[in-house]
Amino acid sequence: MTQDLYIKNKKAYFEYHILDKYVAGLKLLGTEIKSIRDGKANLNDAFCTFIDNQLYVRNLHIAEYSHGSFYNHEQKRDRVLLLQKKELRKLQTRTEEKGFTIVPLALFISERGFAKLEIGLAQGKKTFDKRETLKERDSKIEMDRALKR
Repeated sequence: MTQDLYIKNKKAYFEYHILDKYVAGLKLLGTEIKSIRDGKANLNDAFCTFIDNQLYVRNLHIAEYSHGSFYNHEQKRDRVLLLQKKELRKLQTRTEEKGFTIVPLALFISERGFAKLEIGLAQGKKTFDKRETLKERDSKIEMDRALKR
């Protein structure tokens, strides 16, 4: 993936164990894709859910396009994710199990110019897992500092 725009959801990696990753297309309006290309999107509160056997991303904040007139989009509307039927069935059966959810990990523009959303099948971390993640991060920073000296 060699793209200029790559918006990450850093909170997802801290809050969840990511088990599987998928790349899904997004069904967007014209002003939404222009706003994404400007880098005005936020994944922090976003989550994915199934509605009528279709996968939607909810609470994905895409700012209104600055040059859009009355054609501008709603900032936090539900957007359809485009995946193959086999992948959708697999994700739906896994999310029906207790403790699994689908979280957006990154938003990027593909080589062909389409907006893509990297999603992950995730399981929530416990508090001690989060503390372990913080310890690992701190030790990695210390090692990097020691190597620089």
